[in-house]
Amino acid sequence: MGAVTLDLNLLPPLDALLQERSVTRAAQRLGLSQPSLSAALARLRRHYGDELLVRVGNSYELTPLAERLVEHTEQALGWADRVLQTRPDFDPAQARHEFTVIMADCQLPTFGRALADLVRTAAPNVRLRFQHSTERVVQQALDNLRTVDALVLPQGILSNIPTFDLYKDRWVCVVSADRASAVLGREELAERPWVLPYRHPSPVFSPLNRLHSEGIEPHAEIVTENFLAIPHLVAGTDRIGLMPERVAIPALSGQSITVAQLGFEIGHLVESLWWHPLHEREPAHIWLRRMAAQAGQTVGNGPASSPRTPVHGPTADAVGPSCGRG
Repeated sequence: MGAVTLDLNLLPPLDALLQERSVTRAAQRLGLSQPSLSAALARLRRHYGDELLVRVGNSYELTPLAERLVEHTEQALGWADRVLQTRPDFDPAQARHEFTVIMADCQLPTFGRALADLVRTAAPNVRLRFQHSTERVVQQALDNLRTVDALVLPQGILSNIPTFDLYKDRWVCVVSADRASAVLGREELAERPWVLPYRHPSPVFSPLNRLHSEGIEPHAEIVTENFLAIPHLVAGTDRIGLMPERVAIPALSGQSITVAQLGFEIGHLVESLWWHPLHEREPAHIWLRRMAAQAGQTVGNGPASSPRTPVHGPTADAVGPSCGRG
């Protein structure tokens, strides 16, 4: 059956049906009647020439085509929302807006909290949506930045995308407090199991490169994308965890771990804010970048276990981008 012209008003029902996998729940989600959603599903099936939802037992499952549509539909709705939210200016005190920022879980207790506090004070009706950064998100960064407002990621990973530095951090090793040595020597570093945030070294992942230059090949017993889980995976074991220092220090109060002393530094990182060039002149996005710059300064000037030089982003009067360093 040939495709029919798709009414863009069918995008929200399509998204709800794909997410809920139920006509009843999709209708409830949209505040519509079940017959209305059934009619919308029938039109969508005619358009795509596909069932989209198929009954399996007492529930419905997505067809292969519907599985592919999930991400595209979400992106399309994100673009539609962005178009409708665009205004000639942005008044934070009055604005009802949502910003989506992708960041690693280790950045939430530091930068995420600082940004949320600033936004709450300046714009009480503005909402932040934090999405989890994964290896796949980073690999498809430019595509992902088309549908979100910003991505927090260390310098050196992306290039040719607008960015500015937020704050500086350094990599540290954490160990269980009851198994800590005065200094972890090369033999211990090579023999003890590790909890690593990445599987393989890369040109920009300095900790593994630094260990390799010292002749140490860490035995990765656990690999995780969740930095905040590392203290839990290390405490009470002989494992060595690798994580940014600024999040390792607050974790000390909740877990019996300690930052290990090494005979050498394993690397620094500069956390930065990245955004798509299409957001460059948006008044709302310019305001978000100002808040992010202030939050970065708050984190950079915050407590740490050793002296450091904060890396300051732009101030409220200077939010122009710099070209991402490759």
